[in-house]
Amino acid sequence: MGSRVAIGLMSGTSRDGIDAALIRTDGERLVERLAFHGTAYDEGFRVRLAEACARAMAMDEPEFEPLIDSVETEMTQAHVEAVADLLGRSGWQAQDVDVIGFHGHTVAHKPDLGWTWQIGDADALAGAFGIPVVADLRTADVEAGGQGAPLLPVYHRALAAALPKPVVVLNLGGVANITYIGRDESLVAFDTGMASGLIDNWMQMEGGAAFDEGGAVAAAGHVDESVLTGMLDHPFFEMPPPKSIDREDFTLQPVRGLSLADGAATLTAFTAHSVELALRQLPARPTAMYVAGGGRHNATLMRMLRDVTGIEVKSVDVLGWNGDSVEAEGFAYMAVRSIMGLPISFPGTTGVAEPMTGGELFEVD
Repeated sequence: MGSRVAIGLMSGTSRDGIDAALIRTDGERLVERLAFHGTAYDEGFRVRLAEACARAMAMDEPEFEPLIDSVETEMTQAHVEAVADLLGRSGWQAQDVDVIGFHGHTVAHKPDLGWTWQIGDADALAGAFGIPVVADLRTADVEAGGQGAPLLPVYHRALAAALPKPVVVLNLGGVANITYIGRDESLVAFDTGMASGLIDNWMQMEGGAAFDEGGAVAAAGHVDESVLTGMLDHPFFEMPPPKSIDREDFTLQPVRGLSLADGAATLTAFTAHSVELALRQLPARPTAMYVAGGGRHNATLMRMLRDVTGIEVKSVDVLGWNGDSVEAEGFAYMAVRSIMGLPISFPGTTGVAEPMTGGELFEVD
């Protein structure tokens, strides 16, 4: 079969809102971007979502919890509105869309215990528009012994098809992950550590702001080298890839007591140094790195990445990509691959034994 039109939805670890993208793809090399729109969560929902994540992370396995259930209902409705908004703004009709890739929101990610939990009612989303939905894209990989993350590398490879190899793509959301595409198109990918998650938490707790806009607060501070060294002395960074983390795996405890600016600077440096440690675990050191995700708007973080790694650090936008929509596009792309039975995770990306597909298809009644 030829190309399909797909919507991809992403509510990421930054917990800032929903990204919705519309693409046409054959699930392989063809990718045509058709539309994108981002919808911000309101402050009250962000607080409830963060609490839902905290409660889920405290569990030994997923189970019913009233707040999580309530947040799931609220979040699903927000996704319905995001799809309606995307269609309305783009002029596309629901009947012209073949599938929706619905990531949901990860409230807990514990592949070491054999589970990962993304909330979101795929049946309700499918019913709202009469469009089949592919959801639960991580579970099969985890059940097969993989990390369940990162999943974007297969899409990064499609976007980078014409670029000279090897090439490296860094995604900076709440958590950071890196994709290395070799000359033979092989993939190595893993979470590098935190991206904006801790910085956002710090700004919300100490600065009365949702995030450090442009990295301005961090730029005014000084890095506490002793605190930074202690934070980097975490067993995660020595683990060989593939590896993944949950946003809640690191805390603000080490920077408590620092000024607002020094705390922001230290946490930003923590992200940059984590990426440098990750580069040392790649098959070959790149000469350039292309950055996607909201973190690329943080000028201080981008400068620190250049200073710490000593390589060129550029936004993926210079390649003609939309760095804000790559993740959402990726879940549209993976939904198409899922219904085609093509792999979305690989030994070099999640640690699964062999390339495998994933996702559950929710048909329209």
